[in-house]
Amino acid sequence: MSSAHKNLSIFSANNLPDISQKRFAIIVAEWNEEVTEALAQGAKKTLLEYGASEENIVRVNVPGSYELTFGAQKMAQKADIDAVICIGCVIQGETKHNDYINHAVAQGLTNVSLKYDKPVIFGVLTPNNEQQALDRSGGIHGNKGDEAAITAVKMLAF
Repeated sequence: MSSAHKNLSIFSANNLPDISQKRFAIIVAEWNEEVTEALAQGAKKTLLEYGASEENIVRVNVPGSYELTFGAQKMAQKADIDAVICIGCVIQGETKHNDYINHAVAQGLTNVSLKYDKPVIFGVLTPNNEQQALDRSGGIHGNKGDEAAITAVKMLAF
């Protein structure tokens, strides 16, 4: 279903694992900061709402979405981190840079997840324009940061 017809912040909270003792890393790209800050706040709020403790949420900033892969690897290799949530926003521009960045980040985060056998969540918006990004970072389509956090929680059930 397209997000044009769905609020991304509405999801089923059935059968979630206990995350009170789990540690989460939230890696946040500084590029498109208005959007990524809103996404990061949504992710943290959702983790707290579903049982994570404040002291078990670690936040790390990286310059842009391309750097999320390296940040995720550094956090995933830590034995005390149970899941990594990567937050970014790459808005399509006049060039195809977004295609290269988005593909590299998606592939890189998948590789990190498999290498460390931990959930590494792709919470990167890939909108066509700034309004679409705002709509998905607390606007009419909810907050993709919420969705990224609940995905991390659900993946910890495996």
